[in-house]
Amino acid sequence: MATIQMRFDLRVAPFAQTTFAAQYGACLDMAAWGEDIGVRSISVSEHHGDPAGFTPAPITLAAAILARTRRVAVSVSAALVPLHDPVRLAEQLATVDCLAPGRLSVIAGAGYRVAEFEMAGVARRDRGRLVEEFVEVCRAAWTGEPFGWRGRTVLVTPPPATPGGPRLLLGGKTEIAARRAARLRCPFSPASGDPALAKAYRDECERIGFAGGSVEGLGDRPAQPGFVMVSKDPEAVWKQVAPLAMYDAQTYASWQADGVKSDWAIPDLQDPEELRTTNRYVVVTPEQCVAMIERDGGLTFHPLMGGIPPQLAWQSLRLFETKVVPHIHVD
Repeated sequence: MATIQMRFDLRVAPFAQTTFAAQYGACLDMAAWGEDIGVRSISVSEHHGDPAGFTPAPITLAAAILARTRRVAVSVSAALVPLHDPVRLAEQLATVDCLAPGRLSVIAGAGYRVAEFEMAGVARRDRGRLVEEFVEVCRAAWTGEPFGWRGRTVLVTPPPATPGGPRLLLGGKTEIAARRAARLRCPFSPASGDPALAKAYRDECERIGFAGGSVEGLGDRPAQPGFVMVSKDPEAVWKQVAPLAMYDAQTYASWQADGVKSDWAIPDLQDPEELRTTNRYVVVTPEQCVAMIERDGGLTFHPLMGGIPPQLAWQSLRLFETKVVPHIHVD
């Protein structure tokens, strides 16, 4: 069975031939299309102060996607929780769960970009503590009962429809983050497939007697291409999307300034052909796409990557629907 997923960050490179409004509208249409052809989950992400407009409000976007769909699960991957008031986040997430019970999950991330912490007026050194506070606040808030927080009494209503609230995971790319996830008794979704992270998490779970832990995402499977397009003429389409792919890859790599790299970061890129050899951004024929799905067990679409115009993105998705889907068994 093949697992087909989608992701959106809705960046628009300065030279892209589209608008933010066009991309956001296309995102919702593509989410509805994806559900119809068997997409199981859609992920949205968060960053701030990006000239290309990386989505700063993923919970809002998640709510819109959930409203346009009926079954698909949506993951905020990740919410940069230290940059926000945890009570307000708990309220927003509970509200979304009432709109789409059980379909929202959240990976709580500590964040890493210095510029984002400066923009939010939050001390970066406090990020670990703030992640822990967020988890504690959500668990108390989603009981529907009053609780104490920072010396005052708080009541979060409405309570979530899902008992215990939306599913919470912890993200991260360090062993400290892995051990924190275990201590908080949360599933761990690392930003790296480094086996040391999974080991640190499992070791800490064993130490504290937490039998319900799990390592998910990159921690439990090899990294697949982060961008896939299907075309009858991959060479021609690659020439169209290569500048956007280079912008996307180079700017994202430039954010990895803390010495600990995400698996999605590709350092020191020189040209589009070098990027193509990394197999992170691929344009394939329908036949090649079928073979890739058989090899990897699925794929993740990032159809509007970097500001790909919706018309071009739709060409790929429609070709996938007509020439690939009939040859695979979608989970």
